[in-house]
Amino acid sequence: MKAIELEKAYHPKDFEDRIYALWKNSRSFKPGSGDKPFTIVIPPPNVTGVLHLGHALNNSLQDIIIRFHRMRGEKTLWIPGTDHAGIATQNVVEKRLRAGGIDRRDLGREKFIEETWKVKQEHHAIISKQLESIGASVDWDRERFTLDEGLSKAVREVFVSLYERDLLYRGNYLVNWCTSCGTALSDDEVEHIQTPGKMYHLRYPVEGEKDMFITLATTRPETMLGDTAVAVHPDDERYTSLVGRRVHLPLCDKTIPVIADAYVDRAFGTGVVKITPAHDPNDWEVARRHGLEVVNVLDADGRLNSAVPKYQGMTAAEGRAAVLADLTSGGYFIKDEEISHAVGHCYRCHTVIEPYLSEQWFVRMKPLAEKALAAWRNGEVVFYPRRWENTYEHWLENIRDWCISRQLWWGHRIPAWTCADCGRLSVSRETISVCPHCNSTNITQDSDVLDTWFSSWLWPFTTLGWENDKCAAEDYRTFYPTTTLVTAYDIIFFWVARMIMAGLEFTGRAPFRDIYIHGLIRDKKGRKMSKSLGNGLDPLELVDEFGADALKFTLAFMCAQGQDLLVDRESFKLGSKFANKVWNASRYILMNLEGRSRIQNPVPAALDTWMYSRLNTAAKTITDAFLSYRYNDASLAAYEFFWNDFCDFYVEATKLSFRSGDEGEKDRASSVLLDVLEKSLALLHPLLPFVTEEIYLKLKEAVEDTSGQLLINYPYPRYDEAGHDEKGEALFAVLRDLTGAVRTLRAECTITGGIKLELAVITRGKSADEKAAFLAQNAELVKLLAGLREMRIRAGDSPASPDYPQGASSIGLAGRDWEARVFLGAEINLSLLKAKFEKNLERDKKFITGLEAKLANGDFLKNAPRELVEGEKQKLAEAKERSGKMDAYIREMK
Repeated sequence: MKAIELEKAYHPKDFEDRIYALWKNSRSFKPGSGDKPFTIVIPPPNVTGVLHLGHALNNSLQDIIIRFHRMRGEKTLWIPGTDHAGIATQNVVEKRLRAGGIDRRDLGREKFIEETWKVKQEHHAIISKQLESIGASVDWDRERFTLDEGLSKAVREVFVSLYERDLLYRGNYLVNWCTSCGTALSDDEVEHIQTPGKMYHLRYPVEGEKDMFITLATTRPETMLGDTAVAVHPDDERYTSLVGRRVHLPLCDKTIPVIADAYVDRAFGTGVVKITPAHDPNDWEVARRHGLEVVNVLDADGRLNSAVPKYQGMTAAEGRAAVLADLTSGGYFIKDEEISHAVGHCYRCHTVIEPYLSEQWFVRMKPLAEKALAAWRNGEVVFYPRRWENTYEHWLENIRDWCISRQLWWGHRIPAWTCADCGRLSVSRETISVCPHCNSTNITQDSDVLDTWFSSWLWPFTTLGWENDKCAAEDYRTFYPTTTLVTAYDIIFFWVARMIMAGLEFTGRAPFRDIYIHGLIRDKKGRKMSKSLGNGLDPLELVDEFGADALKFTLAFMCAQGQDLLVDRESFKLGSKFANKVWNASRYILMNLEGRSRIQNPVPAALDTWMYSRLNTAAKTITDAFLSYRYNDASLAAYEFFWNDFCDFYVEATKLSFRSGDEGEKDRASSVLLDVLEKSLALLHPLLPFVTEEIYLKLKEAVEDTSGQLLINYPYPRYDEAGHDEKGEALFAVLRDLTGAVRTLRAECTITGGIKLELAVITRGKSADEKAAFLAQNAELVKLLAGLREMRIRAGDSPASPDYPQGASSIGLAGRDWEARVFLGAEINLSLLKAKFEKNLERDKKFITGLEAKLANGDFLKNAPRELVEGEKQKLAEAKERSGKMDAYIREMK
């Protein structure tokens, strides 16, 4: 073998782009030849967006699990793609046009769509580069776009099929209207935000009565001009005599009826509510039950319309001020009061939503929801963690019809045509130019487009070619249903549940079985990351500073099921330090191979058998964690195995062999060490793909392997029960515990490595004799690792051997099944050491007092994020353990 000199410092920029190009050019992201498929479809990011840290988390978790299953020999496919994002993309293009003094209406629909495609192409290249930068091992040749030809064909097929099955209808209904975007929104696209406002108390004169009024309150006096009734509860005796009578609508020359409806909460306010059907969803339902007139007083731009001529053209705010002034002068205004209430806002532009009466297309969701509920209850879909099943069930059981039409130009245009001559509506899979009912050519296609989510809910099967004669597409037959969906909890309604409904309705099968729901990324204070707070982190900046592996490993390490991730820039030093540890350990091994001969199938020593057993155990722990989507557990197991078992113990322990004069032993030890390193790199690869691949290539160079094998396709280590050495692990656990305790003592006492200590140890408990014999057999190893000049060992129940020089100071140590005394020689200044311990103890006591006070504060426990509270509790436990140890040392020295 030949020595390979890795760069002294770990610089991921030196190789990450090169390694990604190698994977891509070698077609390593293609499905393998395995029998069992494992498929993931990427949650498509908006094509005009950029990847934020939440995207980095989502795609890192997908990449980890896809790499793991690829290395297990499965036919693995990860499909990339982007979403055309109707509202968001149109807003981006309109904003760009306005900057150049152009209005989209002046440009025209076709030209506007051409401009939008240009913007799509620009942003798509950015997103693709970002995914490559974080190491996403997607099959780029299968990339899809929600407006590509295949998906457009599928969207039409689904729309027409729903219409034919009477699951789609068009009608005038009250919808959520964004006056800024100029389109309807579904209920799930409305964000309700607590907003300060006012409650205005008004009085309506009772018809035919002098000085008799009904008193009520509203938050929107400008919409009272559209009132068509006032309502009371049917059991409210205060108003029984008024039901059926009429009241004068202030500022309007008309009267409206007093009706009784159980919707009214008689305990709220005066027990009377105004009914404005065109501008409130609850009032809309009341109006339908009572056959009330519907009066719309707003235009699509949010201004008051011709139904109220005096106020026509005013904005809602201007109209409110004018109406209040007139109500006051007319004697109808009583008072106002400050309130805080939930106000709906557009999820894209954050404009206040107006309930608005318009003609829209809707999907009947109840029949689809029933199938999706049955699939979950039958175990066809499983949520990780399970608690999200409650959210899924509640939403489906209370589902409302889905408004799918949008008043935009960018998107899938609705395949419906109206004939101006016969008035009939035609829905068609193909574009038509002649009315199929009367043969007239005077037909017009619906100008609206479909909700972006209407194409996204078909994503799992349309990305696999379902539209190509449905079940004839090879990818569809091979990879559908997909295996796993990885997504955040904020789109369970928008996307996850709808995909399940669509999959069941159009393929007869749930689109995936496992649904892994991860948390959201927040800052260390538990706040969502946003531009306004200035607490956002750019994943590409993090990659540039720490490397893609550091980004991926840190996010996985912190991703506990059911919890949000609290991070800041410093957090990513965790992954960077671990990748650096892997680099440095590998560098040490590879640089010391010169002149060594690699032995095939070397006979392992006891130390090697233990190391292989630990590797075997780690493989089981990590595999079990990955299979149940416990990314943090897998990351922790990988970290502890490589850092503690491999680097801090095994690599150090092998130095005994390399210091021996036996060349054959050096060859044997180096061969085993190299084999363990190779398997360890494979174990870590899903979590640290770039650095492990780079080191693996150098390892192959060292052993002159020209096979072309890449680590990305290397067999993942599998647990072998025969390779589990329970007895050896138990014995080495005693040795490691003992040497670790001595090394910790050295660090705490600042005893340099040049000072060799003396140790007396006695083993206890079951198999004490065997443990003593094992320590004696490995005495040279214990001396090496603990920095000892002498060690005495025995088993029994008497105190540790006292036969050291009289008057020698010592500190006692204890572990599981052993006790020891470390004798401190004249080289150590005991007075200075004791003073240091006392200073540290005093510092820790103050720290503990402060933390205990903080954790006793009810406001802190109530308001702080759970992760922060748990972190403080962990700090307290560590401080108490540390202070207890210092206290024990001081007592020993007295």
